[in-house]
Amino acid sequence: MITTDFVPGSPCWLDLGAPDVEAATAFYRAVFGWQAEPHGGQDAGGYTLFRLDGKAVGAVGPLTEAGARSAWTLYFHTSDADASVQAVERAGGSVRVPPAGVGAEDGRFAQLTDPQGAEFAVWEPARYPGVEAADGPGTLVWTELYTTDPAAAQTFYKSVFGWSTQDMPLPGGGGTYTLLAPAGCSEERMHGGLMGVPADLLGPGGKPYWHPVFGCQDCDATVGLATGNGGTLSMGPETAEGVGRLAVCTDPSGAEFVVLTPERAV
Repeated sequence: MITTDFVPGSPCWLDLGAPDVEAATAFYRAVFGWQAEPHGGQDAGGYTLFRLDGKAVGAVGPLTEAGARSAWTLYFHTSDADASVQAVERAGGSVRVPPAGVGAEDGRFAQLTDPQGAEFAVWEPARYPGVEAADGPGTLVWTELYTTDPAAAQTFYKSVFGWSTQDMPLPGGGGTYTLLAPAGCSEERMHGGLMGVPADLLGPGGKPYWHPVFGCQDCDATVGLATGNGGTLSMGPETAEGVGRLAVCTDPSGAEFVVLTPERAV
C-alpha cells in the first residue's frame, strides 16, 4: 500500500518528463480525469501539477536532460537528500542532478541512477510533503522496477533506503518477483516490486527502468481511454490472481505506465 504518511524510502512523488507538456497534459486528463495547474504561476508548457479532486497526484514537465526520453520518474522520501546522494554513490550508483531546492521552501530533490541504469529521485520535503492522494483510482498504487540484475538491485536499494524484501514466484515458472517495503514497516506498507527482465526486452538500449502503477475502477475501460487518445497497449489487459486486472500502456510520447483494478475492487 502506498500512503501519504511518508517514511524514509517510501514513494512520495512522481513526475513525467515530456517533449510536449501540453499534449501530455491533454492525454492524462483524458485517461484519468486529472486537472492540470501550472506550478508556481509558470506559463503553460512549464512544470505542471496534476490534481484529482483538488489533490496533487503528480506532475509533468519538459525534458531537461540531453538525450532523455519521455518517462515517469519516481521519487522516494528522504529526511536528508545529501546523505541519500552519498549513500547512492557509496553503493555504486551515480548522480544526474545533485541536491537542489525547489521554490523558496518546497523542499530539495536529487536525480539519481542505480548501478544497472535505472533512474529515480529522492525528495526531502519542507513545505511540500509529496502526493496528496494515493492507493485509489487515478492515483499511484504501486511502483515497479524492471532490471537486468535483480540481486544487485536488491543490494543497492537495501543499502540506500534499507528496504525490506520478500520474494515470490511468478506464475508458470516465470521467475521471481521481489516485493519492497520501507525499512521497519509491516507488509501492509509494501510499496513496489522488482523483477529481472532480459535486456533485449527492456526497450531502447536495454536499460532498466522504474514505472508507476495507477489505480482505476475499470482496467479495460481505462485502456480504451489510453489507446483512444493516442497511447498504445504493451500488455494485457489480463487478470493476475491475488493482484487484479492490469495492463501495461505507453503514452503518445513513449512513457510507460501500468493501470490496475485491484482484485478487491473487481
